[in-house]
Amino acid sequence: MSAALVVFAIGNPSRGDDAVGPLLLARLAAWLEAAGLAGQCELIEDFQLQIEHSLDLLDRRLALFIDAGDGTPAPYSFRRIAPAAGIAHTTHELPPEAVLQVYRQTTGGEPPPAFVLCVRGERFELGEALSPAAEIRAEQAFGLLARLCRQPDAAAWESLTANQRLRETAGQGA
Repeated sequence: MSAALVVFAIGNPSRGDDAVGPLLLARLAAWLEAAGLAGQCELIEDFQLQIEHSLDLLDRRLALFIDAGDGTPAPYSFRRIAPAAGIAHTTHELPPEAVLQVYRQTTGGEPPPAFVLCVRGERFELGEALSPAAEIRAEQAFGLLARLCRQPDAAAWESLTANQRLRETAGQGA
């Protein structure tokens, strides 16, 4: 039987702030184990999303994609996503929305509710270390991540995205 929640962490630990996804996933794995919640989540780490990841959505109630982004509002953004055709150079590099679309096309059904937690990064060059700013932002994002895993419910997560939009709107007016 599949875990109700699947968490994808996307990133390359050898590319500076791109390591945020794998870093958060490793921390989440330890936290889930200590909290006795490891069985409710399946954790998947990869450098980039591929069409095959659509199969990891089978029999799930909820999906979360964790990544670092250049230009993401600081410290992070959290939003719900929907299936959409992806713009990619190959079928081996897809945005999360395209993975949901592949699921829809291959199964004929709707994917589980899906969300993206994107932490703002600044440096993504090969061989760079994680920036101090990204470390702080990852720490801030982990608080939300733990909250999400304590309450794996799409409606609860949706209310958190509304709060995120309010914070972003308030930040734009400042």
